[in-house]
Amino acid sequence: MEAEQLFHTGNHFGKLGLIVLPGSEELASKIDKWLVQWAAMGPEAQDTFIVPVDCPRFQSGDGKALLHDSVRGMDLYILADTYNYNVTYNLFGYQNHMSPDDHYANLKRIIQAIGGKANSITVIMPQLYGGRQHRRSGRESLDCACALQELQAMGVKNIVTFDAHDNRVQNAVPLMGFDNLMPHYQVLKALFRRWPTIGADRQNFMVVSPDEGAMNRNMYYSSVLGVNLGMFYKRRDYSKIVNGRNPIVAHEYLGESVTGKTVLVADDIIASGESMLDIARYMKKNGAARFFATATYALFTSGFATFDKAYEDGMIDGVLGTNLTYVSEELRQKPWFIEVDCSKYISYIVASMNHDVSVSHMLDPHDRIVALLERYASEQA
Repeated sequence: MEAEQLFHTGNHFGKLGLIVLPGSEELASKIDKWLVQWAAMGPEAQDTFIVPVDCPRFQSGDGKALLHDSVRGMDLYILADTYNYNVTYNLFGYQNHMSPDDHYANLKRIIQAIGGKANSITVIMPQLYGGRQHRRSGRESLDCACALQELQAMGVKNIVTFDAHDNRVQNAVPLMGFDNLMPHYQVLKALFRRWPTIGADRQNFMVVSPDEGAMNRNMYYSSVLGVNLGMFYKRRDYSKIVNGRNPIVAHEYLGESVTGKTVLVADDIIASGESMLDIARYMKKNGAARFFATATYALFTSGFATFDKAYEDGMIDGVLGTNLTYVSEELRQKPWFIEVDCSKYISYIVASMNHDVSVSHMLDPHDRIVALLERYASEQA
C-alpha cells in the first residue's frame, strides 16, 4: 500500500503523535515532513504530528519531562537518539555532554509524563540503548535486556530499532513488539547514486564480512547482489583486557582473491574505526581496486584523522553511515563520507503501524533492491 493511501483508509486506533527527545530533532523534522505530506488533503491532514515536549534540567543535574498538549487516546511514537553526544546541559556551572544513560533517563521521564493516558506507546530507538552489552560473560550487567524489561513494565507496546548488535536480546521481552529493521536498500541506493558506474557483478564486486558476528548482514548483501562473500576473523589476546575488551592481535582473511575488485564491508558500528582501517589496508595491499565500508552507526569515537589519512593514502574510497544517530557537520563535509538518509523509511514504518498495516514486507527489501540494480544497470547500458 502506498504511503498516501494509508492516511485515507481511516483504519487506525488512535491519533498519531510523534514525541521527539532532545538530540532527535533533525531526524524527527524529516520524518514529520513525510507524514504531513502523505496526510495532506485527507481526513488526518495537519501541519505537524510532533507533540511539543520539554526535558529541562536543573544545574544540579536533576531533570524532568513536560508535555505541552494532551496525548489522551493517541498512538505515540517516541523518537530517541540515545547516542547523540552533541546534546549538552549545565551541571554545576560546567557544560556536560549527555551520555546514553542521560538520554535513556529522558525517555523514561517522558513515559512518566504520559501517565498511561495514551492509547499506545512505541519507542523508536534506532541504536538500541545498551545494545553492545547484550549478553553476560562472567560477573557483568545485562544492560539492554534490563532496559527492555523496564520499558515494557512502563507500558511501552513496541520497540522499533535498526541493526541491533544482537537481535536475540528481544527474547528478554517476548510479549512486547520488537522490530529490528535493516537499512540495506537505503545503503545500496546511496552507494550507487554516488558511484553509478560501480559494476556490482561477480567479476568486479565482492562483499567481505569484518568478523563472524557481522556475517548475516554481509551474507544478505552478497546474496541480493549475486556476488561472492569473504570474511575476517579476529585473533584476540584473552590474557588481558584493554578498554573493557580483549585486544585484537590480528585480522585473518578467509575468501577468494580480491585483486581488481570493488570490496564492500558492512558492519553495525564504526566506533574508533581501527578494525575497519586494518581491513582496508589488507584489502588494498592484496590488490582490491576500491574499498567501501558501511556502518549503520558511524560514530568515529576517536575522531576523523585516521580516516582522513587513509583516504589521502588511497586505502579507502568511501564510508557510508546513516542519519539514524547524530552526524556532525564536520563529518558531512568529509569527501569520503556518504550520509544515508533513513527518514522516509521510518516515516513509512510509523504510518503503517498507526494504520494497523503489516510491516513485514519492509523487513526484507529484496524486491526493491533488485529493481534498484536493474534501474542502474539499464542507465549504464
